[in-house]
Amino acid sequence: MIKKIATISFQLLLLTIMVLCLFWYQIVIYGISQGKGQLTIIWNSQPIEKLLEETSFPDSLKQKLRLIIEIKKYAFDSLGINPSSNYSSVYNQYNNPILLTVSACAPYSFKAKEWTFPFLGSVPYKGFFNKMEAKKEVRLLKQQGYDVDVYSPSGWSTLGWFNDPIQTSMLYKSEGQLANLIIHELTHGTLYVKNNVTFNENLANFIGDKGAEQFLIKRFGKESKKYLNYLQDKTDNKIYTNYILNETDSLKLLYSSFKPTDSEGFKKLKKQNVITKIVLGVTKLPLYKRKNYFKYTLQSFAEGNAFFMAFNRYDSQYDYFDNEFKLQYNSDLKKYLNAMKKKYSTL
Repeated sequence: MIKKIATISFQLLLLTIMVLCLFWYQIVIYGISQGKGQLTIIWNSQPIEKLLEETSFPDSLKQKLRLIIEIKKYAFDSLGINPSSNYSSVYNQYNNPILLTVSACAPYSFKAKEWTFPFLGSVPYKGFFNKMEAKKEVRLLKQQGYDVDVYSPSGWSTLGWFNDPIQTSMLYKSEGQLANLIIHELTHGTLYVKNNVTFNENLANFIGDKGAEQFLIKRFGKESKKYLNYLQDKTDNKIYTNYILNETDSLKLLYSSFKPTDSEGFKKLKKQNVITKIVLGVTKLPLYKRKNYFKYTLQSFAEGNAFFMAFNRYDSQYDYFDNEFKLQYNSDLKKYLNAMKKKYSTL
Protein backbone atom coordinates (compact mmCIF):
# COMPACT_ATOMS: atom_id res chain seq x y z
CA MET A 1 0.00 0.00 0.00
CA ILE A 2 2.78 2.41 0.98
CA LYS A 3 4.67 1.51 -2.20
CA LYS A 4 1.55 2.21 -4.28
CA ILE A 5 1.05 5.61 -2.61
CA ALA A 6 4.72 6.47 -3.20
CA THR A 7 4.39 5.50 -6.88
CA ILE A 8 1.27 7.65 -7.29
CA SER A 9 2.94 10.58 -5.50
CA PHE A 10 5.99 10.29 -7.76
CA GLN A 11 3.78 10.20 -10.85
CA LEU A 12 1.89 13.28 -9.65
CA LEU A 13 5.20 15.07 -9.06
CA LEU A 14 6.39 14.23 -12.56
CA LEU A 15 3.06 15.39 -14.01
CA THR A 16 3.31 18.66 -12.06
CA ILE A 17 6.85 19.23 -13.34
CA MET A 18 5.75 18.53 -16.92
CA VAL A 19 2.83 20.95 -16.65
CA LEU A 20 5.06 23.66 -15.20
CA CYS A 21 7.66 23.10 -17.92
CA LEU A 22 4.98 23.40 -20.61
CA PHE A 23 3.52 26.53 -19.00
CA TRP A 24 6.91 28.16 -18.38
CA TYR A 25 8.60 26.73 -21.48
CA GLN A 26 9.86 30.05 -22.85
CA ILE A 27 11.06 31.20 -19.44
CA VAL A 28 12.83 27.89 -18.79
CA ILE A 29 14.62 28.05 -22.17
CA TYR A 30 15.51 31.70 -21.59
CA GLY A 31 16.75 30.92 -18.07
CA ILE A 32 18.98 28.12 -19.34
CA SER A 33 20.47 30.45 -21.96
CA GLN A 34 21.11 33.20 -19.40
CA GLY A 35 22.57 30.77 -16.89
CA LYS A 36 24.90 29.38 -19.55
CA GLY A 37 26.04 32.88 -20.50
CA GLN A 38 26.65 33.92 -16.90
CA LEU A 39 28.51 30.71 -16.06
CA THR A 40 30.71 31.11 -19.14
CA ILE A 41 31.75 34.54 -17.89
CA ILE A 42 32.45 33.29 -14.37
CA TRP A 43 34.32 30.23 -15.63
CA ASN A 44 36.60 32.40 -17.78
CA SER A 45 37.22 35.07 -15.14
CA GLN A 46 40.54 35.42 -13.33
CA PRO A 47 41.18 36.55 -9.75
CA ILE A 48 42.34 40.16 -9.40
CA GLU A 49 45.47 38.98 -7.58
CA LYS A 50 46.55 36.88 -10.56
CA LEU A 51 46.24 39.76 -13.03
CA LEU A 52 48.11 42.10 -10.70
CA GLU A 53 51.06 39.70 -10.90
CA GLU A 54 51.00 39.35 -14.70
CA THR A 55 53.65 41.47 -16.42
CA SER A 56 51.64 41.51 -19.67
CA PHE A 57 48.65 43.22 -18.03
CA PRO A 58 48.92 47.04 -18.45
CA ASP A 59 49.98 49.00 -15.35
CA SER A 60 47.27 51.61 -16.00
CA LEU A 61 44.60 48.91 -15.73
CA LYS A 62 46.27 47.41 -12.67
CA GLN A 63 45.78 50.80 -11.01
CA LYS A 64 42.05 50.57 -11.74
CA LEU A 65 41.92 47.06 -10.26
CA ARG A 66 43.56 48.31 -7.08
CA LEU A 67 41.11 51.20 -7.06
CA ILE A 68 38.16 48.78 -7.27
CA ILE A 69 39.50 46.99 -4.20
CA GLU A 70 39.52 50.36 -2.40
CA ILE A 71 36.03 51.25 -3.65
CA LYS A 72 34.62 47.96 -2.38
CA LYS A 73 36.24 48.36 1.03
CA TYR A 74 34.88 51.90 1.30
CA ALA A 75 31.39 50.75 0.25
CA PHE A 76 31.38 47.96 2.85
CA ASP A 77 32.91 50.00 5.69
CA SER A 78 31.41 53.44 5.14
CA LEU A 79 28.21 53.18 3.07
CA GLY A 80 26.25 50.28 4.55
CA ILE A 81 26.72 48.04 1.49
CA ASN A 82 26.50 44.35 2.39
CA PRO A 83 29.94 42.66 2.11
CA SER A 84 30.25 40.21 -0.78
CA SER A 85 32.82 38.59 -3.07
CA ASN A 86 31.55 40.52 -6.09
CA TYR A 87 34.17 42.22 -8.28
CA SER A 88 37.01 40.06 -6.98
CA SER A 89 37.70 38.58 -10.42
CA VAL A 90 38.08 39.94 -13.96
CA TYR A 91 36.51 38.86 -17.24
CA ASN A 92 38.34 39.89 -20.41
CA GLN A 93 35.65 40.72 -22.96
CA TYR A 94 38.16 41.72 -25.66
CA ASN A 95 36.25 44.96 -26.41
CA ASN A 96 33.07 43.04 -27.23
CA PRO A 97 29.74 43.70 -25.53
CA ILE A 98 28.80 40.80 -23.26
CA LEU A 99 25.15 41.48 -22.54
CA LEU A 100 22.46 43.22 -24.58
CA THR A 101 19.47 44.61 -22.73
CA VAL A 102 16.15 45.08 -24.51
CA SER A 103 13.36 47.33 -23.23
CA ALA A 104 10.15 48.40 -24.94
CA CYS A 105 7.31 50.86 -24.57
CA ALA A 106 3.92 51.46 -26.12
CA PRO A 107 4.21 53.95 -29.03
CA TYR A 108 1.62 56.50 -27.83
CA SER A 109 1.72 56.16 -24.06
CA PHE A 110 4.40 55.64 -21.45
CA LYS A 111 3.43 52.10 -20.61
CA ALA A 112 6.49 49.87 -20.51
CA LYS A 113 6.51 46.31 -21.75
CA GLU A 114 7.13 43.99 -18.78
CA TRP A 115 8.42 40.45 -18.49
CA THR A 116 7.63 38.28 -15.48
CA PHE A 117 10.21 35.93 -14.01
CA PRO A 118 10.22 33.64 -10.96
CA PHE A 119 11.67 35.33 -7.85
CA LEU A 120 12.32 38.67 -9.61
CA GLY A 121 8.69 39.39 -10.45
CA SER A 122 7.89 41.84 -13.25
CA VAL A 123 10.75 43.76 -14.87
CA PRO A 124 10.72 46.26 -17.78
CA TYR A 125 13.79 44.89 -19.55
CA LYS A 126 15.25 41.62 -20.71
CA GLY A 127 18.93 40.73 -21.03
CA PHE A 128 20.57 38.51 -23.63
CA PHE A 129 24.07 37.05 -23.82
CA ASN A 130 23.18 35.76 -27.30
CA LYS A 131 23.06 38.60 -29.86
CA MET A 132 20.87 36.65 -32.28
CA GLU A 133 18.30 36.02 -29.55
CA ALA A 134 18.33 39.73 -28.70
CA LYS A 135 17.75 40.67 -32.34
CA LYS A 136 14.92 38.12 -32.55
CA GLU A 137 13.28 39.70 -29.49
CA VAL A 138 13.64 43.18 -30.99
CA ARG A 139 12.01 42.08 -34.25
CA LEU A 140 9.12 40.50 -32.36
CA LEU A 141 8.55 43.60 -30.22
CA LYS A 142 8.60 45.90 -33.25
CA GLN A 143 6.13 43.63 -35.04
CA GLN A 144 3.87 44.04 -32.01
CA GLY A 145 4.09 47.81 -32.40
CA TYR A 146 6.43 48.67 -29.54
CA ASP A 147 9.12 51.33 -29.46
CA VAL A 148 12.33 49.45 -28.63
CA ASP A 149 15.65 50.31 -26.98
CA VAL A 150 18.70 48.02 -27.13
CA TYR A 151 21.90 48.77 -25.25
CA SER A 152 24.92 47.11 -23.70
CA PRO A 153 25.01 47.87 -19.96
CA SER A 154 28.28 48.85 -18.28
CA GLY A 155 27.55 46.35 -15.56
CA TRP A 156 24.81 44.31 -13.94
CA SER A 157 24.10 42.52 -10.70
CA THR A 158 23.04 38.89 -10.32
CA LEU A 159 21.70 39.77 -6.83
CA GLY A 160 23.91 37.24 -5.08
CA TRP A 161 23.24 34.28 -7.38
CA PHE A 162 26.82 34.50 -8.69
CA ASN A 163 29.99 36.39 -7.81
CA ASP A 164 29.84 39.20 -10.36
CA PRO A 165 33.21 39.77 -12.10
CA ILE A 166 34.79 43.02 -13.22
CA GLN A 167 34.46 43.48 -16.98
CA THR A 168 37.59 44.84 -18.66
CA SER A 169 35.52 47.63 -20.26
CA MET A 170 34.96 49.02 -16.74
CA LEU A 171 38.68 49.65 -16.37
CA TYR A 172 38.64 52.38 -19.03
CA LYS A 173 36.18 54.51 -17.09
CA SER A 174 37.28 57.51 -15.05
CA GLU A 175 37.80 57.04 -11.33
CA GLY A 176 34.48 58.72 -10.54
CA GLN A 177 32.52 56.76 -13.14
CA LEU A 178 34.07 53.52 -11.93
CA ALA A 179 33.23 54.23 -8.28
CA ASN A 180 29.66 55.13 -9.25
CA LEU A 181 29.21 51.94 -11.28
CA ILE A 182 30.65 49.58 -8.65
CA ILE A 183 28.65 51.12 -5.81
CA HIS A 184 25.49 51.15 -7.97
CA GLU A 185 25.72 47.42 -8.67
CA LEU A 186 26.70 46.57 -5.09
CA THR A 187 23.59 48.45 -3.95
CA HIS A 188 21.44 46.07 -6.01
CA GLY A 189 23.08 43.17 -4.19
CA THR A 190 22.28 44.87 -0.89
CA LEU A 191 18.67 45.92 -1.48
CA TYR A 192 16.44 44.82 -4.35
CA VAL A 193 12.66 45.10 -3.99
CA LYS A 194 10.56 42.65 -5.99
CA ASN A 195 8.29 44.14 -8.70
CA ASN A 196 9.73 47.64 -8.27
CA VAL A 197 12.50 48.19 -10.81
CA THR A 198 12.02 51.97 -10.90
CA PHE A 199 12.66 52.20 -7.15
CA ASN A 200 15.61 49.79 -7.37
CA GLU A 201 17.34 51.59 -10.23
CA ASN A 202 16.68 55.07 -8.86
CA LEU A 203 17.98 54.12 -5.41
CA ALA A 204 21.09 52.44 -6.86
CA ASN A 205 21.71 55.52 -9.02
CA PHE A 206 21.40 57.78 -5.98
CA ILE A 207 23.63 55.66 -3.71
CA GLY A 208 26.11 55.18 -6.56
CA ASP A 209 26.38 58.91 -7.16
CA LYS A 210 26.61 60.03 -3.53
CA GLY A 211 28.90 57.13 -2.67
CA ALA A 212 31.23 57.98 -5.56
CA GLU A 213 31.41 61.62 -4.45
CA GLN A 214 32.30 60.67 -0.90
CA PHE A 215 34.86 58.10 -2.03
CA LEU A 216 36.60 60.58 -4.36
CA ILE A 217 36.82 63.18 -1.60
CA LYS A 218 38.30 60.68 0.86
CA ARG A 219 40.69 59.11 -1.66
CA PHE A 220 41.80 62.13 -3.72
CA GLY A 221 40.54 65.27 -1.95
CA LYS A 222 38.03 68.01 -2.79
CA GLU A 223 40.55 69.95 -4.85
CA SER A 224 41.61 66.96 -6.94
CA LYS A 225 41.05 66.96 -10.69
CA LYS A 226 39.34 63.58 -10.42
CA TYR A 227 36.71 64.92 -8.02
CA LEU A 228 36.21 68.20 -9.90
CA ASN A 229 35.82 66.35 -13.21
CA TYR A 230 33.20 64.11 -11.62
CA LEU A 231 31.27 67.15 -10.40
CA GLN A 232 31.44 68.69 -13.88
CA ASP A 233 30.06 65.53 -15.47
CA LYS A 234 27.42 65.32 -12.77
CA THR A 235 26.31 68.91 -13.44
CA ASP A 236 26.00 68.16 -17.15
CA ASN A 237 24.06 64.98 -16.47
CA LYS A 238 21.69 66.70 -14.06
CA ILE A 239 20.88 69.50 -16.51
CA TYR A 240 20.35 67.05 -19.35
CA THR A 241 18.32 64.54 -17.32
CA ASN A 242 16.00 67.22 -15.94
CA TYR A 243 15.52 68.54 -19.47
CA ILE A 244 14.57 65.12 -20.85
CA LEU A 245 12.24 64.35 -17.92
CA ASN A 246 10.50 67.72 -18.33
CA GLU A 247 10.22 67.40 -22.10
CA THR A 248 8.73 63.94 -21.76
CA ASP A 249 5.64 65.73 -20.48
CA SER A 250 5.21 67.34 -23.90
CA LEU A 251 4.95 63.87 -25.41
CA LYS A 252 2.45 62.82 -22.75
CA LEU A 253 0.37 65.90 -23.56
CA LEU A 254 0.48 65.08 -27.26
CA TYR A 255 -0.64 61.47 -26.72
CA SER A 256 -3.52 62.58 -24.52
CA SER A 257 -4.74 64.82 -27.35
CA PHE A 258 -5.02 62.00 -29.90
CA LYS A 259 -8.52 60.97 -30.94
CA PRO A 260 -9.60 57.41 -31.83
CA THR A 261 -10.18 58.61 -35.40
CA ASP A 262 -6.61 59.91 -35.85
CA SER A 263 -4.67 57.90 -38.40
CA GLU A 264 -1.40 56.13 -37.63
CA GLY A 265 0.41 58.39 -40.09
CA PHE A 266 -0.94 61.52 -38.38
CA LYS A 267 0.13 60.31 -34.93
CA LYS A 268 3.61 59.30 -36.13
CA LEU A 269 4.18 62.70 -37.74
CA LYS A 270 3.08 64.63 -34.65
CA LYS A 271 5.24 62.44 -32.42
CA GLN A 272 8.25 62.89 -34.69
CA ASN A 273 7.81 66.67 -34.66
CA VAL A 274 7.86 66.79 -30.85
CA ILE A 275 10.91 64.51 -30.67
CA THR A 276 12.69 66.72 -33.21
CA LYS A 277 11.97 69.75 -31.03
CA ILE A 278 13.36 67.93 -27.98
CA VAL A 279 16.53 66.91 -29.82
CA LEU A 280 17.18 70.42 -31.13
CA GLY A 281 16.57 71.81 -27.65
CA VAL A 282 19.67 69.98 -26.40
CA THR A 283 21.81 72.35 -28.51
CA LYS A 284 20.67 75.25 -26.29
CA LEU A 285 21.43 73.63 -22.94
CA PRO A 286 24.39 75.00 -20.91
CA LEU A 287 26.34 71.75 -21.12
CA TYR A 288 30.11 71.36 -20.96
CA LYS A 289 29.91 68.31 -23.25
CA ARG A 290 26.90 69.39 -25.29
CA LYS A 291 28.02 67.65 -28.48
CA ASN A 292 28.13 64.25 -26.75
CA TYR A 293 24.64 64.71 -25.31
CA PHE A 294 23.26 65.87 -28.66
CA LYS A 295 24.60 62.74 -30.39
CA TYR A 296 23.17 60.58 -27.64
CA THR A 297 19.73 62.19 -27.95
CA LEU A 298 19.61 61.35 -31.66
CA GLN A 299 18.86 57.78 -30.56
CA SER A 300 15.37 58.96 -29.60
CA PHE A 301 14.39 59.10 -33.29
CA ALA A 302 14.84 55.33 -33.58
CA GLU A 303 13.90 54.33 -30.02
CA GLY A 304 10.91 56.62 -29.47
CA ASN A 305 9.23 56.27 -26.09
CA ALA A 306 11.65 53.54 -25.00
CA PHE A 307 14.40 56.18 -24.99
CA PHE A 308 12.46 58.48 -22.67
CA MET A 309 11.20 55.69 -20.41
CA ALA A 310 14.79 54.87 -19.43
CA PHE A 311 15.15 58.27 -17.75
CA ASN A 312 12.06 57.67 -15.65
CA ARG A 313 13.37 54.23 -14.71
CA TYR A 314 16.78 55.45 -13.56
CA ASP A 315 16.57 59.15 -12.67
CA SER A 316 13.04 60.33 -11.89
CA GLN A 317 13.28 59.86 -8.10
CA TYR A 318 16.75 61.30 -7.47
CA ASP A 319 15.52 64.57 -6.00
CA TYR A 320 13.09 62.75 -3.70
CA PHE A 321 15.88 60.53 -2.35
CA ASP A 322 18.21 63.53 -2.05
CA ASN A 323 15.74 65.55 0.02
CA GLU A 324 15.00 62.58 2.27
CA PHE A 325 18.73 61.91 2.65
CA LYS A 326 19.50 65.50 3.66
CA LEU A 327 16.47 66.37 5.79
CA GLN A 328 15.82 63.11 7.62
CA TYR A 329 19.29 61.56 7.77
CA ASN A 330 21.55 64.62 7.94
CA SER A 331 23.36 63.58 4.72
CA ASP A 332 24.62 60.40 6.37
CA LEU A 333 24.63 57.88 3.50
CA LYS A 334 25.31 54.82 5.65
CA LYS A 335 22.46 55.70 8.00
CA TYR A 336 20.20 56.34 5.01
CA LEU A 337 20.92 53.03 3.28
CA ASN A 338 20.57 51.10 6.54
CA ALA A 339 17.16 52.73 7.02
CA MET A 340 16.15 51.67 3.51
CA LYS A 341 17.23 48.10 4.29
CA LYS A 342 15.00 48.08 7.36
CA LYS A 343 12.08 49.68 5.54
CA TYR A 344 11.99 47.38 2.50
CA SER A 345 12.18 43.62 2.08
CA THR A 346 14.87 42.46 -0.31
CA LEU A 347 15.09 39.40 -2.52
